[in-house]
Amino acid sequence: MVKIENLDEATARIESALYSAGRPLRIEDIIRASGTESRTKTLGLLETIMKKTKTAFKALEITTLPDGSYVMQLKPEYSSTVKRYASKPVLPNATLKTLSYIAYMQPIASKQLVETRGSGVYAHLKELRQLDYITHQNVGRLKIYTTTEKFQKYFGIQGDVEDLKSRLFSKVRKTASRGETTTTPQITTETK
Repeated sequence: MVKIENLDEATARIESALYSAGRPLRIEDIIRASGTESRTKTLGLLETIMKKTKTAFKALEITTLPDGSYVMQLKPEYSSTVKRYASKPVLPNATLKTLSYIAYMQPIASKQLVETRGSGVYAHLKELRQLDYITHQNVGRLKIYTTTEKFQKYFGIQGDVEDLKSRLFSKVRKTASRGETTTTPQITTETK
């Protein structure tokens, strides 16, 4: 890696990485992207970029997630405005349905997920773990899945798991009362 000494170039590289990633980046990734090889220098540049973003943009933000990673994203209050302009969903519908099912039924065993969602669930679980939307604990030979804090933040869910379940249940009831058929509560990708 070529060490970048020009702070403007390093700043541009950090901005580029955050913008194009479409996912949270660990500080190590941002240091690598900046080319500075300095944690202190990169954190200083990142702080400056975050301040500039707050003043220059009304709908975009760079935020620090609970795990210490950074993400450039649309502020949750603007998600419904741009929903129709989004080019493609972050998650395929099948994976989103699996995530919804986990969120509603959590904690849930992998065996029950396979019985309900089919063997394709293994690919969904892998993708959802990579995105850090779900986590699991091993209980004997079973894996028990739950959603993560990152999942709640990304989808703009505030409150505890029981609040989430009641909100999902009310969506299922509304859908059923309109005569639509669904067997899985659906989370919408309104954030980002």
